[in-house]
Amino acid sequence: MSAPTEIHREGSLGAPTRHPLDWRNPDFYDQGLLFAELERIFDICHGCRRCISLCNSFPTLFDLVDNSESMEVDGVNKQDYWKVVDNCYLCDLCYMTKCPYVPPHEWNLDFPHTMLRAKAVKFRQGGFKARDKILTSTDAVGALAGAPGLAPVVNAVNKIGLFRQGLQFVLGVHPKAILPDYHSSTARKRLAGHRSTVSNPVPAGRTTGRVALFATCYGNRNEPHIAEDLFKVFEHNGIEMTLVEKEQCCGMPKLELGDLEAVERAKNANVPVLLAAIEAGCDIVAPVPSCVLMYKQELPLMFPEDAGVQKVKQHIFDPFEYLALRHREGRLNTAFTRPLGKVSYHVPCHQRVQNIGLKTRDILTLVPDTTLDVIERCSGHDGTYAVKSEYHDISMKICGPVVKRVGDADCDHYASDCPMAGHQIENGLQDGRKPEHPMTLLRIAYGL
Repeated sequence: MSAPTEIHREGSLGAPTRHPLDWRNPDFYDQGLLFAELERIFDICHGCRRCISLCNSFPTLFDLVDNSESMEVDGVNKQDYWKVVDNCYLCDLCYMTKCPYVPPHEWNLDFPHTMLRAKAVKFRQGGFKARDKILTSTDAVGALAGAPGLAPVVNAVNKIGLFRQGLQFVLGVHPKAILPDYHSSTARKRLAGHRSTVSNPVPAGRTTGRVALFATCYGNRNEPHIAEDLFKVFEHNGIEMTLVEKEQCCGMPKLELGDLEAVERAKNANVPVLLAAIEAGCDIVAPVPSCVLMYKQELPLMFPEDAGVQKVKQHIFDPFEYLALRHREGRLNTAFTRPLGKVSYHVPCHQRVQNIGLKTRDILTLVPDTTLDVIERCSGHDGTYAVKSEYHDISMKICGPVVKRVGDADCDHYASDCPMAGHQIENGLQDGRKPEHPMTLLRIAYGL
C-alpha cells in the first residue's frame, strides 16, 4: 500500500515518482483491502494493455478477464489474482518504460509495488513453498554449496541429468535451468589483504576516486572473477580499491518473496558497514545491478526515515556509471590495446530502471574497432523465477527475442551486466558459447 495520492497539476506530464512503501501499516496486510486495490489497478491495466509484451503477469491477467463471464475484471475470481502476482518478478519495466498512469498521475498506479504488497500478504499467510524460501536464502545456500571440498562436487552434480530430475522432484527446480557454480575461493578470499596500487586518488565530479566494493553474495561466491576484473579495471583508471569490511545478501531475493522483515534484517546488517566505508571517504560500487537498485530505490522507499539508508543511496554506483562519471571529468584511461570486435550487449532491467542511461554501452564503444548491438529486452531470469519448474519455460519464452538477437548477430562476444541474465541467454543459445561480463570485456580491451 502506497502513501495517499497527492494529485499534481501537471498530471501524467510530471516526472514519474515513487511513494514510500507503507509496509508497517496493518492495512498493508489486509487481504480485503489488497484485493480492492488489485481490482482497481487490474481494471486500469485491462483498459490499456500496453504492457502485454513485458512479462507473463499481463497476459495472465488479460486471459483471466477475456475468459470471464463478464469479460471485465469484475468477472475474475479474486483467488485467481494470485496467478498474476506469482508471475511478477519486480523487474519494474512496466512502471519505468510503459505505464502512463504512474504518480504523479491521479490514478497513482504502481503495478510492481502493488505486486510486492501482494507477495508480502501471501508470505505472511504462509503461501510460499519451502523451495522458495531456500532459493532466496542465498547466504546460507552459498556457504553450504561453496564450502571447501564441497563446491566442486556441487558444481559437478548440478550438471548431471539424473540428479537434476531428482532436484526437480524434491525442490521444484527445473532440470534445464542453468544453476550457478559455487566457489570456495570467494572474491573476498581472493582480494583479502589487497593493497591498492593507487596512492593518490583524484576526485572527479560526484566521485571520490576511492571505492569500497560491495561484492554481493552472487559476486562473492558464484562469479568472483568479476570482482577481480573490476579491481583491475578501476585501479588501471587511478581509482583506489578496497572491499567493504563484511557483507551479506542485499535482500533483493527476500524482497521478491515478500519477506520484508528479512529485508529489514539484511538492511540492518549491511547499512552500518557501508556507512563506515562512506565515512572513511569511499564510494560504494556493486557488480550486480539488482543489488545496486536495492540501495538506490527499494530500501530508500521502505525506510524513508532512515538517514543511513538515504546516505548510502547517494553514494552507491553501478560500476559503469562510476566510470562514465569520471570520463565526463577527463579521468578515464582510454588507452585501449585490444579491439573487442562485435559485441551483443544485453541491458538488464534492474540497470535500466536506475535511470542512469546506457553507461556500459557508452564506455565500451570507446574501445577502437568495437561495435555494440544493444538489446533492451528482459531476459526473464529474475534470479529465482527462471529456475522454478513452473516458470522456467515461460522465462525462456520471455528471453526468446534476446536469444534470437544474439544468435543472429554473429558476434565476437555477448555480455550482460547481470551475470544471471547472461547465463539465461546462454541457456537459450545452446551453442557452447559463454557470456562475458562487460567488466571482463573492458579488462580485455585494456590488455590487463
